[in-house]
Amino acid sequence: MSGKASLANNLEELGLELSDDDQRKVLQEIVKLGDSKAIITSDDLPFIIADVLENREYRYIELLNCYISSGMDVDSTASVRVSVNDAIHNATGSGNGGFAAFIAAMSQILDKLNFTMPALLDYEVHIPRGGNISALTECIITWKVEDRELKTRGVDSNQVLAGVKATMRMINMRMHAQA
Repeated sequence: MSGKASLANNLEELGLELSDDDQRKVLQEIVKLGDSKAIITSDDLPFIIADVLENREYRYIELLNCYISSGMDVDSTASVRVSVNDAIHNATGSGNGGFAAFIAAMSQILDKLNFTMPALLDYEVHIPRGGNISALTECIITWKVEDRELKTRGVDSNQVLAGVKATMRMINMRMHAQA
């Protein structure tokens, strides 16, 4: 899938209408994702659209770099670099999986900012029907925020990075609520 005409055709087939601005954002995301994986299919499009339309949040913290390493019979490690109010913060963490290592690294930074990570209640991973091994992954995380639940979504061709994106979205939403 490439180009504005192809996007318009796929939107029509799905029965969806997007503003010109949202179409431009979706197309930009398709190009960005296309650079990170071989093929973007029309089955990926609903995930991309949902991610772009939900991605209108505030940017209190921006993930500049994230390296996650996992292996068999070893702890996973993560190294992150973020920008918060134009200040750069770095941290590393380890855990029993790549996502746990990312949370450990982010918690080091967030603790310094007096931000408490909410409890993770549920972690769902979805790929489009058909089971294409290179399909985009949608991760929906449910968090316990005080006495309610908050769901955030991330989309990426890498399952762990989809979870990272969902987590960054939650952090930005919570930072905005606390501002």
